[in-house]
Amino acid sequence: MIEARHLRVLRAVAATGSFSAAARELGCTQPAVSQQMKALETSAGTPLLIRTGREMRLTQAGEVLVRHASGILAGLTAAEEEIAAIAGLRAGRVRLVSFPSGSSTLVPTALAALRAAHPGTRVSLVDAEPPRSVEMLREGDCDVALAFRYGTAGAEWDDLVVRPLLTDRLVGLVPEGHRLAGAESAAIGDLTDEPWIAGCPRCRRQLVEVCEEAGFTPRIDFATDDYPAVIGLVGAGLGVAVLPELALESVRPKGVRTIAVTPPVAREIVALTLPDLSQVPAVAATLDQLTLAARR
Repeated sequence: MIEARHLRVLRAVAATGSFSAAARELGCTQPAVSQQMKALETSAGTPLLIRTGREMRLTQAGEVLVRHASGILAGLTAAEEEIAAIAGLRAGRVRLVSFPSGSSTLVPTALAALRAAHPGTRVSLVDAEPPRSVEMLREGDCDVALAFRYGTAGAEWDDLVVRPLLTDRLVGLVPEGHRLAGAESAAIGDLTDEPWIAGCPRCRRQLVEVCEEAGFTPRIDFATDDYPAVIGLVGAGLGVAVLPELALESVRPKGVRTIAVTPPVAREIVALTLPDLSQVPAVAATLDQLTLAARR
């Protein structure tokens, strides 16, 4: 196998005309140059140099190899410089996928801080709810997934690096004129006979489980992944809902009142990546900034 270090020596010999002159240029000894040229000729399977008097002359094969060596070494140098830039966070790319309420709250703060600290790092963002976002990570379609889960999920993420960010409490939403609008808190069972507006499929399943534990099955009149739409439907008096507090941060609720629900329900917000990706500097920096954004 031809090695880059041997090509550098061959190019120096071709440029200087002798092993001793090449050694001076490369900062090594003449025997070291001779040894590397023998190794290169062994790899090539043919002579590359011919001694003519005090000078070394390239064979036809040697001329071919020198002609290609410049391009090979230039490409290798460019690759080394690009890798060094990525390792030093002067360059790099991170593909981030996040659920909508995370995209509107945690992500902007994190990415603004990342750009300020490492302006050469570029981040793309796509919205997706779990479990689809987690599938995208495993399929190689993103580098970091912002996701959530309710309660314990067993071995669901055992093959991933999990960075816990925050615990997001669910709150109840009722119309302004509702009988519980002035209450600070209410048991989920107090809403047994209400029409419900449900959120994303995972949140919908959690709502049904919580209600069934309280002894009833919720009558879901509307279901939408759009949190502002949920708030609008509640504000119009069409039902009640429970939403994560994170979802309310970027929306101005109109015509609704928020109340604490008992028993308390919360979801765990995390950032996920693959074990190998967690060692990539740009990915590690993104995880760090998401952690800091959650603390704020």
